[in-house]
Amino acid sequence: MVFSSLLFMFRFLPAVLILYYVLPKRFRNMILFLFSLFFYAWGEPKYVFLMLLSITVDYFAGLKIGSCKDRGNISGARKWMILSVIYNLSVLGFFKYADFLIGSVNGILGTEIPLLHIPLPIGISFFTFQTMSYTIDVYRGATWPQKNWMRYGTYVSMFPQLIAGPIVQYKTIAEQLQGRKETADDFVNGINRFMIGVGKKVLLANNIGALWDTISGMGAANLPVATAWIGALAYTFQIYYDFSGYSDMAIGLGKMFGFHFLENFRYPYISKSITEFWRRWHISLGSWFREYVYIPLGGNRCTLAKQIRNIGVVWMLTGIWHGASWNFVIWGVYYGILLILEKFVFGKVLQKLPKVLQNLYTMFFVILGWMLFAFDQLSAGGQYIRAMFGGFGQGFFDATAIYLLYNHAVLLVVLILGATRIPAALAEKLKEKLSRHSEITVTLQEIFYVGIFLLAIAYLVDASYNPFLYFRF
Repeated sequence: MVFSSLLFMFRFLPAVLILYYVLPKRFRNMILFLFSLFFYAWGEPKYVFLMLLSITVDYFAGLKIGSCKDRGNISGARKWMILSVIYNLSVLGFFKYADFLIGSVNGILGTEIPLLHIPLPIGISFFTFQTMSYTIDVYRGATWPQKNWMRYGTYVSMFPQLIAGPIVQYKTIAEQLQGRKETADDFVNGINRFMIGVGKKVLLANNIGALWDTISGMGAANLPVATAWIGALAYTFQIYYDFSGYSDMAIGLGKMFGFHFLENFRYPYISKSITEFWRRWHISLGSWFREYVYIPLGGNRCTLAKQIRNIGVVWMLTGIWHGASWNFVIWGVYYGILLILEKFVFGKVLQKLPKVLQNLYTMFFVILGWMLFAFDQLSAGGQYIRAMFGGFGQGFFDATAIYLLYNHAVLLVVLILGATRIPAALAEKLKEKLSRHSEITVTLQEIFYVGIFLLAIAYLVDASYNPFLYFRF
């Protein structure tokens, strides 16, 4: 079940909201917990038990860590923290990477070890990182151990952020789990944010995604340069509006239930460097790796060689986190190299360039990176990048390129503008002009949100194309 489905929006969500607000407040975490388990079980019933096991293991690990620390037994606390990390990484490794490792061994050694073909539990990368960060933070003293199993289970399984994030660290919502206050303003803001997310996902990501599917299906060897770049731009916008739209929906849903999740995207495509891009893209993942991997390794407070090592380790792991295939490993290494070069070689020179050139430089490498990311087979990604630079001799332009550009020109303009601060700035100026007429401002705003939502619903009624790219992670 995905947020951008009629089933979720008109059956599941109304049901959980009605029970959540009708029943006494003391039952609200229980309602969220049970509905979240049902939400997860809708796609994969058997893996609900895996999630419940992870919840239970880390819940008791957190209690043990807290108990050991209270008695001054730091080595015991460290033992329980390490056991929790080992368990979480083992679960993630088995379900997500077993076949990848077996296939790699078979390819290198020529063996024929049969693959396990284990279905990947939805969202396992997200909820595993959340449970792991909890026990680490309890050990560090950054938060207290949760003594209520249901409350902790609600944190891990909460359906707004369960299958695609943002990755919510327990310490950021610990107080909200116990004493949150739902308000009418938060509820309305949550609905508005959710509707914007639905619009981004359904009206923008899905439509430009269909163009990417068309072009990538033509075969790289048949693409002229212009068509290849149109396709690359299409995927670049699809993955942004798909994932950021889903994050908007998650944040909006959280507000409906009184939770305030941290932002996950801040206009990444206006970045003026790769370093800035990764401060704006998938912020919760970057923050997680920085806090739990980069800084413990020494961060940038160590020798040059170790700083390079630290960046390399983080980006190797970032690539692997996204998927069990070599294209993700290479994608992570690609960004690690770019970030090392920016930090130690040409970063200062880059800052002296005009901002437009800085942004063009950034987007050039981001688009190339997405082509590594988009194809599970490295050879397919390499061939597509080759087509982008005329490697197959198909010329620069052809009639198909003109046709595709003509039919998608308006959509591309909307996508480009939507990825900048321009719409938000225009909206703020309109609010200032209508500041004396607050009722008109609110009415226009709600008409806009509802209009976007109704358009998205109309699209979904007839559409059969509604993918979600981050399900596979």
